[in-house]
Amino acid sequence: MMESGNDNQRSLTTTTVVKRGRSGCFCRKEDFFPEESFQSLNNYRKALGETKMRFIDRFTTRSNAEQEVNEMTDISQHQMKKTLNWWDLIWFGFGAVFGAGIFVLTGLEANRDAGPAIIISFLVSGVSAMLCVFCYTEFACEIPVAGGSFAYIRVELGDFLAFIAAGNILFEYIVGGASVARTWTSYFATFLNYHPDDFRIHVPALAENFNRLDPLAVAIPILIGIFAARSTKGSSRFNSVAAIVNVGVIVLIIAAGLRHANTDNFTTNFAPYGPRGVFTASAVLFFSYIGFDAVATMAEETKNPGKDIPIGLLGSMSFIICVYCALSVTLCLMQSYTVIDISAPFSLAFQAVGMNWAKYLVAIGAVIGMSTNLLANIIGQARYFTHIGRTHMAPPWLAAINEKTGTPVNATIVMTLANCIVGLFTDLSILSNLLSIATLFIFTLVAVSLLIRRYYLAGETSNADRNKFIGFLVMIVLSSIATSIYWAVSNGWVGYIPTVSIWFLSTLGLKLMVKQARQPKLWGVPLVPWLPSATIAMNMFLLGSLDAASFIRFGIWTAILLVYYFLVGLHASYDSAKEVSRGKEEDAKLENLEAGQSVTAVIPA
Repeated sequence: MMESGNDNQRSLTTTTVVKRGRSGCFCRKEDFFPEESFQSLNNYRKALGETKMRFIDRFTTRSNAEQEVNEMTDISQHQMKKTLNWWDLIWFGFGAVFGAGIFVLTGLEANRDAGPAIIISFLVSGVSAMLCVFCYTEFACEIPVAGGSFAYIRVELGDFLAFIAAGNILFEYIVGGASVARTWTSYFATFLNYHPDDFRIHVPALAENFNRLDPLAVAIPILIGIFAARSTKGSSRFNSVAAIVNVGVIVLIIAAGLRHANTDNFTTNFAPYGPRGVFTASAVLFFSYIGFDAVATMAEETKNPGKDIPIGLLGSMSFIICVYCALSVTLCLMQSYTVIDISAPFSLAFQAVGMNWAKYLVAIGAVIGMSTNLLANIIGQARYFTHIGRTHMAPPWLAAINEKTGTPVNATIVMTLANCIVGLFTDLSILSNLLSIATLFIFTLVAVSLLIRRYYLAGETSNADRNKFIGFLVMIVLSSIATSIYWAVSNGWVGYIPTVSIWFLSTLGLKLMVKQARQPKLWGVPLVPWLPSATIAMNMFLLGSLDAASFIRFGIWTAILLVYYFLVGLHASYDSAKEVSRGKEEDAKLENLEAGQSVTAVIPA
């Protein structure tokens, strides 16, 4: 009897997993909408009628680390293969970050906003990115799953904010992949002595910035997506070799460029557009550093997350900041910011000083960088989408892990196609601003989540500490927003005195007056609460440097997400959560039944 009970329990668990993790064909409705609310029109009407109740339930419910690591990964039916170490993660981090930002946006922002002071812009955005990296690292060690920031926010802030973040995460990755693909075309054209638009199809009937179709921005992601779907370890080996070769190319670029350095280009009119131009450039150049969160999504495939993730994330980001600063200085020493080309700045800078051969070196380095960037991008976004599918906020078909490859093939296919569609149409200048605002918003939520994780634990944090924590956190966020708004609308400095003072005193109060409820088990962010609080302030400040049109587009996208959430995602995730809850109750009954049978068996007749 006891053995039979175990079999029943295993059968129940397997049935649940198969139902949620099925990787069938595209045409089966149950692969995409298996939840009870979508089985009939009457069911859906009933679900819509319960929208308020369901929203309150999902808004107030929290996941936990154990559920994300164990129960959610079981839904994928097969496990991802743990094949990566810190060496793999360092080069994945380098490959994920190094790409379109440095090879294109350096010229654009030096010419348009910062001048030679672009090195300061890179340092500011790099410091902001490094602060975010610290926050990610603690979460990735404590919750080593493919969901990355989606999983972290879900644990601390709940399903609703996690979904909004998830939608923007996917938006970030799609836009990032599309921009890298279009940049790949630009440098490939330069290598062949063509103008980038020679490889694009002009369609006058389409709107400006969307009317130059890029077929290569479709073909390259498809090839890389196929490679990413086959093997994570194989992708890692390719990425490591390509990244190391690219470092050699970068060293040659810097050495060759400095031979033609003119210090007058760098010292004369160092910051022609003033501090506002420097920080505006920082906000856009933050795009150059995104991608490191893709490393966090690979925690589920890492052999020793507690050791490998901190080394991989912090090591790769430190290296990237140094490389970006060195390359930007080299470019501004070679040419005056007024004549730097905004499409292929490094290649044409070498051509301008008579080193035509060097522009081919730059093109090779850029094409390699774009390729590794696309690879890491597709790998990261597929793993995000996999974990979102596990929660049923996206179709659970996406959660399936291929038994043979140990990779999320379905999610990889979908995200690769999304990259191709956006990359085919959209100009880089549109993509970069869209990406920065979505990224800064997500990273701010992660920093807020880290403070919540450290200072609030249900059942242990006292009411007094909870209330003080909420008050201080609200003041940190509001003062950061106020500083950002003041920066956006005023040229004075007096307004910073109250906003910065409130931020400082709120952070100090949190440090001195509220007891931390939880300490990290493996690796923790130093200088809590100062570091995550500074992350919030820095990200908000950079958001205030972006243009109004970017916020409008961001608002439109978020509105679309909300429509989907209240019509589909809310009801799917609610049904899924209730099914899991019923499964746990049945498992508990089985255990109680087995325990009773065991007691009966040992009592003499």
